[in-house]
Amino acid sequence: HILIIHQHALFCTPYFLSVRENQSNVTLSYYYRQRQVQHARTPATPAPSPRALPAADWLPAAAPRMVNDVTFTHSQINSLYAPDFWVRDIPIYGKTILAPMAGYSDVPYRAICRAFGSAMHYTEFVAVEMLQSDRPNNHWRLLDRRPDESPMVFQIFGSDAGKILNAAQRIEQWGPDIIDINMGCSTRKVSGRGAGVGMMRDPRLVAETFRLLTQHLSCPVTGKIRLGWEDRRNYLEIGRIMADNGAALIAIHPRTKEQKYGGEADWSAIAALKQAVDVPVIGNGDVTESVQAAEMMAATGCDGVMIGRGAMGNPWIFAGIHRANLAFPQIAQTIRRHLAEMVAYYGEKHGLLKFRKHVSQYLGEIDALADLLPPLLLAHNVPAFLALLAEAEEVVAHSPTWHEEAA
Repeated sequence: HILIIHQHALFCTPYFLSVRENQSNVTLSYYYRQRQVQHARTPATPAPSPRALPAADWLPAAAPRMVNDVTFTHSQINSLYAPDFWVRDIPIYGKTILAPMAGYSDVPYRAICRAFGSAMHYTEFVAVEMLQSDRPNNHWRLLDRRPDESPMVFQIFGSDAGKILNAAQRIEQWGPDIIDINMGCSTRKVSGRGAGVGMMRDPRLVAETFRLLTQHLSCPVTGKIRLGWEDRRNYLEIGRIMADNGAALIAIHPRTKEQKYGGEADWSAIAALKQAVDVPVIGNGDVTESVQAAEMMAATGCDGVMIGRGAMGNPWIFAGIHRANLAFPQIAQTIRRHLAEMVAYYGEKHGLLKFRKHVSQYLGEIDALADLLPPLLLAHNVPAFLALLAEAEEVVAHSPTWHEEAA
């Protein structure tokens, strides 16, 4: 109980702690060694481990200066670590999730988003054809993971149930908590050969794929879909087939193949799918601020929200923090941390090259940095980049309207 409460209150040390517990409540009393009492405060940012929890409204955010104890009910304490939902036997703590995105949801950016509270960790998707033999290839690296990434979801795609099964059995040995089948990619290169959203054209293939995977894998199997195609919006049919054949979770981006990312996401389809199946449903689409994630869950009843483009250059969304409320030094600090992750994983040369797209997402909308952005993108080593970033902080410090520019 002390450890749980400690995540949600900032204490000054050294201190004495005593705990009194009865059938209804747990009372934590805390004192300075000099016997001066320090009141509990809600943290400015949710703790990232073991889950990023929002500051509960029952914490004494405005407690008086002299507080001797804080009392919690058992249900309040238990609710802190009660999973938000389950993927079969895998507990999920949290409701916002970084979407699998080619070129973005790699090991470094997953680490950043995980620190801010992303509840599940999806890899970039990998074609099953790249996983048919024991001979390593560059695509294998897309399934890299860190030991602290849990629950870890490996996402694959294909159009042949046998090859999908073979690939899934192979990568299951690499330790994913969950294996996900991409049935949402709308690019011609993928969907045109019957993979991604192309699978939704073939309900029998979907049924066979999930039946085989459920029979032969020990880990849960999930899938991500769209509405379907303009001439056949069959997401409810496909969702039921998936659930009937063992899918443990369904994520849906409620746009058609032809819409790609245009128009508005049809949140009513998320609600309809949630009513149609008895497994968790994750909604995705048109969430660029944390308040919209709450609105989606309220409007649809979905179990969680997957955030893709809205998380680009905006990992704070997983902590419920609106980017416009951040001071620029906070943004710069996240950029430094992200760069360190990139260099540690890819090495300096390739890390800086791959980091360019993230820098554009972080800083591209700030007019005050228009002149500094090109040099930042072309920085040839880490010290040069960090020196330019420090210069950017100075520029922004003298630009009182930078928040409006970035909004």
